[in-house]
Amino acid sequence: LLFLYYARMFLMVKIQKNQGMTYVEIIVVLGIFSVMSAIVMFNYGEFQAKVDIKNLASDIALKIVEAQKSALSGNLPPGALSDWKPSYGVHFYPTFGSGSDNKHFIYFSNLNNDQAYGPDDGLPETISIGKGNYISGIYKCEVGSSCSQIASSLSIVFTRPDSSAVFSDISITGSKYVQITVQSPRNANAIIKIYPSGRIQVN
Repeated sequence: LLFLYYARMFLMVKIQKNQGMTYVEIIVVLGIFSVMSAIVMFNYGEFQAKVDIKNLASDIALKIVEAQKSALSGNLPPGALSDWKPSYGVHFYPTFGSGSDNKHFIYFSNLNNDQAYGPDDGLPETISIGKGNYISGIYKCEVGSSCSQIASSLSIVFTRPDSSAVFSDISITGSKYVQITVQSPRNANAIIKIYPSGRIQVN
């Protein structure tokens, strides 16, 4: 009986000591939780920005591939003449200077076969870039060498039966290529490389 008495007293003291958390303990726990939540949210934002910018680069690359496939398959858009040579492209505005627009690009059918986008071309589809992302630069590059920014607008055109890419107003041959860089407000970036052979690469 004496053992049971002391055991009961011990449990009562222990229960009294563990009735709850003090205000200081609650504040410390909430502070730790807030810091951990802030770290998690910041890292998630960075991760989401990288995902979004990779998706944007892939969307641009897929639109260029669509132009290539439309030309090779011989799709005839409304307004095309009987002797029209299937030709499709994607047009980008310069990323700086007068008339620049780094939030849009255009998919079009090159009806007059001049290998550049113009007012007479058909099926112009303007694609908007959302989520604060933008095209930060368009460059002429060479493997193993530095890149130079393209100040003028750029059309990338494909004409049947050739799968190679033609670039308006610039000469891209051999190991040279065009690089389009896209960027997010959080400074995440991705690049699309378009080679004269028609190969398209997303990094």
